Amino acid sequence: MTTPPTTTAMIRSFPRVFWVSNIMELFERGAYYGMNAVLAVYLTNAVAEGGLGFSEQSVGFLQGLVYALTYVVPILGGALAERYGYRRVLLAAVSLLAVGYFATGHMSSYGTVFASLLVMATGSGLFKPIITGTIARTTHESNSGLGFGIYYWMINLGAFLAPLLTSYLKGFSWSYVFTASAAYCALMLLPTLFLYRDPERPRSTKSLAEVARGAAMVLGDARFMLMIVLYSGFWILYFQNFGSVLWFLRDFVDTSPVDNAFAWLGIPFRFDVEHVTVLNAGTIILLQVVVSRLVQKAKPLLTMSLGMGLGLVGFVLLAFGLNVWFFVAGIVVFSIGEMTAHPKYYSYVGLVAPPDKKAVYMGYAFLYGVVGSLIGSNLGGALYESSLKPFIGAPDAPEAVRRFWLMFALLDAVAIAGLMTFHRFFSTDSPASNARAQKIMLGVYTLLTGIGLWFAYHAGFATDTIQYKTLVQAIIMLVIGGGGLAITSRSRTHPAHV
Repeated sequence: MTTPPTTTAMIRSFPRVFWVSNIMELFERGAYYGMNAVLAVYLTNAVAEGGLGFSEQSVGFLQGLVYALTYVVPILGGALAERYGYRRVLLAAVSLLAVGYFATGHMSSYGTVFASLLVMATGSGLFKPIITGTIARTTHESNSGLGFGIYYWMINLGAFLAPLLTSYLKGFSWSYVFTASAAYCALMLLPTLFLYRDPERPRSTKSLAEVARGAAMVLGDARFMLMIVLYSGFWILYFQNFGSVLWFLRDFVDTSPVDNAFAWLGIPFRFDVEHVTVLNAGTIILLQVVVSRLVQKAKPLLTMSLGMGLGLVGFVLLAFGLNVWFFVAGIVVFSIGEMTAHPKYYSYVGLVAPPDKKAVYMGYAFLYGVVGSLIGSNLGGALYESSLKPFIGAPDAPEAVRRFWLMFALLDAVAIAGLMTFHRFFSTDSPASNARAQKIMLGVYTLLTGIGLWFAYHAGFATDTIQYKTLVQAIIMLVIGGGGLAITSRSRTHPAHV
């Protein structure tokens, strides 16, 4: 019997480019979470308090679209990387990131903030498939779980450290927060230029048009796309956290027990919105490698379902989150669920992707973020403004809080049931499972197309002026829905890759 490799042996097996990529991920995520730890509050705070005075609903839309673009662009980024090389696309990505973050901190109108964040999102979207594709190409079945666990640990190390600096910088000026994020990204130019080297990959002689068509054909991989749709339910909960959880802490939670506990220890500390990200990331930093090792041999889909179940428990705890200790416990438990589910998801995608399309499939893997952000951020912002904000300071606030968070917990339960059903009936690659998945995805794509057409009508014809926000959402839905319909209809006779 072969002795399984030790954790130390597996760590030593990773090549240099694996570690260079992970360090770059640390800086990129530091920039992202350093900003997002306070973005929703900065945008909605009154101008007199140093904010920009936008409404929660408008910020929910802005965040939803920006995050969605962050997770759509990887499809293009993955295709470009396979054609032109990882390093070239990486240089473009970090440059756009630095410009986007810096510009955001110096804009004040809704339109200019939106535009600068879109530049940032484009850079982030190009960056994502390069790093995950590099890790996928430098790991194999025996060490992939640990490799993506380390990757996820680096993400959260950046998410832990950067908001601590944010807490300090915002005391001087909100613009310093964005400038710091720009600096993190500018620093990544150095390893990109001098240390990063493309991992071994099949050489591509295809034109960009051929590569793009090949990338689009992944929409016809029905089983793969169905898994992403079902997994997205969990990320609806995650993305609304960047808005509603922060506003909830600001408006409803008495943080004095935490502050007093630190004061008793002789530590001057005030629990504020940026520390939600610190709490989430700190939990993952402490436990990620241990959890990754524990679930190393566990089936990916079942592990993902377990993580989503822990996330559900976290939101049940938030339902009692007027007590700050329940709030803290809810964030911690949700974080444990996140670290259980998500690295296994990346590992799974990396293992099932065809050898010549690792970056492309990794690009599509981020579509969970499109669904999660478009629904989660918009839903979170709209529901918070209509269902929770009117209860600030009201005696029946606890009941309203419970209804709000239990609604999201119920959504998670539906997503878990869907993923377990996928494991039972679709995890095996067979003509029958592929045919069933194709029928379901044709229905999903049809629904997206219908919603996109409805949005497009209301954006351009239902009012006297064009509703550009709604029009952009319509375009995203029509591209994914219409493209998926066309490609899946043509590929029904072809087997899926998963």
